Amino acid sequence: MNISAIKPLTADDARRYIPPLSDYNATSPGWEEVEYRHFEGPSSNVVVGFWEGAPGEITLDPWPYTEVCSILSGRVAVRDRQGNEITFQAGATFMVPRGFAGQWITVEPASKLFVAIS
Repeated sequence: MNISAIKPLTADDARRYIPPLSDYNATSPGWEEVEYRHFEGPSSNVVVGFWEGAPGEITLDPWPYTEVCSILSGRVAVRDRQGNEITFQAGATFMVPRGFAGQWITVEPASKLFVAIS
């Protein structure tokens, strides 16, 4: 394998994917998001990509995969069922474990790199 195997993770040269709203327990009005998938393993257990989202929120109960996120721009928050919330902004990297129940909130237009492991 040579240097051509190395590629930037951006919206360019990736498979554009819009998750169906049926994947979520609830969404706020006008929820918008798009993933740019760069790697999907043959078993589909791992997805690596670039994501962009507009302000809004979704509810996942439970989170169907472990997700590692690195926020590139904007601000997002994660809230649990009890109302506890953590906010992340550009430069933050965090993990949401599979089975977590709560909300993903896009506070302001945001982008992230992500690895989802099911």
